[in-house]
Amino acid sequence: MIKRIWILTLFPEMFKPFLDCGIAGAAFRGERSEDFKFELHFVNIRDYSTTKYKSVDDSPYGGGPGMVMRADILKDALLKGVQEAGGYESLDQLEVVYTSPRGTVWTNKVARDFGVSILGSPDKDIVFIAGRYEGVDERFLSKYVTKFYSIGDYVLTGGELAIMTILDSAVRFVPGILGNKLSSEYDSFEDGMIEFPQYTKPREFEGMEVPSILLEGHHKKIQEWQHQEKLAMTKNWRPDLLKK
Repeated sequence: MIKRIWILTLFPEMFKPFLDCGIAGAAFRGERSEDFKFELHFVNIRDYSTTKYKSVDDSPYGGGPGMVMRADILKDALLKGVQEAGGYESLDQLEVVYTSPRGTVWTNKVARDFGVSILGSPDKDIVFIAGRYEGVDERFLSKYVTKFYSIGDYVLTGGELAIMTILDSAVRFVPGILGNKLSSEYDSFEDGMIEFPQYTKPREFEGMEVPSILLEGHHKKIQEWQHQEKLAMTKNWRPDLLKK
């Protein structure tokens, strides 16, 4: 199966390091699974500008600081750069995603759901819109975007980093991407707590020893220790998670 992902952006070059490195990069290069492969396609929004200087934005009606990305240019980038270029009969074959403060807050659970039901599903290909400036004309968003996500209560200069965050955290849950399918199940946030502390060689480091219980080979006791350490770590570092 091949899953196509389209990214509408003014800076496609930002994604090169992401695709060149690590497990996520290999996954989106189509190298992590024989049964499930990704294809990433980049559409430069500026290529669809009809203005003299290839601008894609203009001043907001009603006044205010900054500029707003134009609905007509984004529409052409979507319809010509994705639907027509990709051979789709209808936009109904696409999930169009925009990162915005109005969106569903991105959590580990949301990442898992996205990875399984959208990224890892054969139903629809995905289009990401990377916003810039003060944002995107509301008319384009209301007409063409099907899902909104927010990666946190802060503002980025552009949507590219948010898109990479979504892809990186969600692809881990697509079957066949991680070498050990249990890896994601033991990560932080899976059970509402952060992960227990990890140790490896050497056994002694600057006067600090590996906890002896980890060397005894008693799996039940180790699991009990790990659970208690998760509670202690979460209470110490992220008590807000325990309140939830």
